[in-house]
Amino acid sequence: MRAKQRVNNKKSRKYSRSTKGEGAKTVVVKPAGYPLKGMFHEYPEPSELDVFEFYAREQWNGFIVKKGDYLFDRRMFPDFAFRVMNVDPENSEIGKDTKFLIEDYEADFLVPEIKSEVTFKQIIGQNRAKQKCKLIERFLSSPQKFGCWAPRNILFHGPAGTGKTMMAKALANSVDVPLLAVKATKLIGEYVGDGARQIHQLYERAEELAPCIIFIDEFDAVALNRNFQEIRGDVAEIVNAILTEMDGIDERDGICTIAATNMLNALDSAVRSRFEEEIEFTLPDIEERYKILKLYTHKFPIKLAKDVDLEWFAKQTAGFSGRDLVEKLLKNALHKAILSGEKVGRSHFEAALVDARGKRSEPPKGMFA
Repeated sequence: MRAKQRVNNKKSRKYSRSTKGEGAKTVVVKPAGYPLKGMFHEYPEPSELDVFEFYAREQWNGFIVKKGDYLFDRRMFPDFAFRVMNVDPENSEIGKDTKFLIEDYEADFLVPEIKSEVTFKQIIGQNRAKQKCKLIERFLSSPQKFGCWAPRNILFHGPAGTGKTMMAKALANSVDVPLLAVKATKLIGEYVGDGARQIHQLYERAEELAPCIIFIDEFDAVALNRNFQEIRGDVAEIVNAILTEMDGIDERDGICTIAATNMLNALDSAVRSRFEEEIEFTLPDIEERYKILKLYTHKFPIKLAKDVDLEWFAKQTAGFSGRDLVEKLLKNALHKAILSGEKVGRSHFEAALVDARGKRSEPPKGMFA
C-alpha cells in the first residue's frame, strides 16, 4: 500500500512540474480515515493549525489537488487519509504559501438534544416496564445518591412498535433531562475508525449534558452474535467503543445508556452481559388494543361514524403492535375517509384492516371471526 502510495506521490509531483498553473491559495481538508480494515483506529486530531500547515505543505508540496481528492499522510499516521473538501482555485498546486484549513469532522455526527413531551400516561400497557423504569427515574433525579451502584446500562427488548422509544422519551420527560437518541445503523461509518470516534463523541456530549439519557435504537445492527458476522459486517470497533463506555473506564457520571432491540437472542453475549437490567416490552392484549384505538380515534380531525365498533376491531387485531394499530389501521382508515369525503366509517376500517393484514409478515389469527 505504501509503495503504491509513493509511486502515486511521485506521479503527482512529476505532473505538477510539467503543469504551469496557479498555486493553491487555500485547501480545506477533513480527516477521513484509514483505507483498509485492521489498520490503526486512532484518529489524528490537529490542534495547532500553524504546525499542521507547515507539516502539510512540507509533505504535499507540488501536489495538484481538486475537491474530492485524498491526501495520504506518510509520517506521523502513515496511510491516514485527509479528504480535500475545497480548493481555491480548483485544480491548483500546493505550494509554500498555501493555507490549510481543517474542517471540524466532529460536526458531521451531531446528535440533537431532544426535550420530550411524551408522558407515561400516553403509553398504554407496558406496566411492568414502567415499574422497572422508576429506578432509572430516581437515578436521573439524584445521580449522586447512587455512586457506583447506578443503573447505567439498560436494555429494552421486544417486538417492533411496542413503545420502546416512547418509554425512553417519557422517562426523559418525567425527570426533565435531555435525551440523545441515535440509530445504531448511523454509527457504521464510511471509514475504519468512524464508528468508534462517533461513539466517544456521543458520550462526551452526554457528559456535558448530564444527567441525561443516551438511547441507541436498532442496537442489534452493531451488536449481533459472532455467528451472524456475515450479516452484520465488520463492526467490532464500534462494539469495543460501546463496551469501553459502558464499562465506565472513563468515568462519566449521570449518564444512563438505554439500548433497544427487536432481536434479543441474536445479541452478542459479551455485549448483552454489560446490561444490568433487561426490560421486556410486549404486544398489547385485547383490552390495551381497545384503549389505543379509543385514544387515537379521539385525535382524528374528522368524526367517527356510529357504525364503527372499536371493541370488535380490537378483537380482530391480535398480534398487532401499538404502532401497527396507529400507522397501518387508523391512519389508513382516516385517509380513506378523507378521500371519500365522509366520516370515518366501518367500511374504511375494514378496508384498512385488509391492507394492514397484507403488510404484516404473520397475519393475526381469527381475522373477521
